Amino acid sequence: MSVETMSRKVIRFKNNLHEEFNKTLNQRVNQYFKTSKYSRYANIEMVIKSIFMFCLYLVPYFMFLFGIVQSIWVFYLMAFLMGLGKAGIGLSVMHDANHGAYSKKKWINNLVGYSLNLVGANATNWKIQHNVKHHTYTNVSGMDEDISPKGGILRFDPNSPVKPHHKWQHIYAWFLYGLMTMSWIIVKDWSQLAEYTKDGHLKKQTKSITRAWVWLVVTKVFYYSYILALPILFTSLPWYHILLGFILMHYVAGFSLACIFQPAHVMEDHSFEDVEGKDFVEENWAVHQLKTTCNFAQRNKVLSWFAGGLNYQIEHHLFPNICHVHYRKIAKIVRKTAEEYNIPYRQYPTFRSALLSHGKMLYILGR
Repeated sequence: MSVETMSRKVIRFKNNLHEEFNKTLNQRVNQYFKTSKYSRYANIEMVIKSIFMFCLYLVPYFMFLFGIVQSIWVFYLMAFLMGLGKAGIGLSVMHDANHGAYSKKKWINNLVGYSLNLVGANATNWKIQHNVKHHTYTNVSGMDEDISPKGGILRFDPNSPVKPHHKWQHIYAWFLYGLMTMSWIIVKDWSQLAEYTKDGHLKKQTKSITRAWVWLVVTKVFYYSYILALPILFTSLPWYHILLGFILMHYVAGFSLACIFQPAHVMEDHSFEDVEGKDFVEENWAVHQLKTTCNFAQRNKVLSWFAGGLNYQIEHHLFPNICHVHYRKIAKIVRKTAEEYNIPYRQYPTFRSALLSHGKMLYILGR
């Protein structure tokens, strides 16, 4: 069955299973916010982080645009910092907003969420691929696009065909990860929007398909104009240095994003569900998330801060509408409840151990 056909299926979960676990977990998390009187949305810490990430991206840009940066090596340093800022906006700012977790006001979430367009990608596509497909059908073959990369260059799903070149993917995957955001802005945004227009997902996401296409074109023109055209036209740097800086920025951003997202789901001990020939997953949705997701490096405060709390991926998948600044606290509740009901709660002690496990899984999937 093709991925396109699978994407049109309606897959249901057997939520009558482990129903008590799901009910207890939600009650305890709700009670935490009620007792602490914390808002589920962004706090001052989140606002400060958002400002920092935008500054990390924009300040280096304006420094070389206005001629403050003269050294070519400092220019490349600025491009590197912009890459970190780009990744930081994706991980720590727009991610919460496009989940509706930044603010209780929809217009604020929409405004902040469109920062993804500011850095070259497309928020409309992202909401469909990430919120609808990935979060609903995590590690479900043919439904979760995150484990079904186009072209079969990489194999993330044990239910997908093995190709000869996959034998080496544990080596070349790390290089390709750095090209992720470059792929988005050049090819993927266009092909995805065409696919989502055809299969009906775009119609469910927006009131006007025409407006979605116009918005994609306008924001792409805006992005390429300020990120490439203006520096080439108004700075003394040769065009090829501008282009190389652009590539470096995207490579840093893509590699950073992949190293956070990939270890969360493509791991040795995770479940992958094959639903070909049926229209259901034989598990409660919440328990399915725990079986297909893991946390890592929870004591690494610097990583947690930069990654937008996405090293607490279990909590994010169970409660995507809660701002990530609260994940560290509710993780204790989730882990305790999972242990009480004898449900797996997978976690890796360090970032390194998570990356190693992901690398081993790439090797296994290549065989």
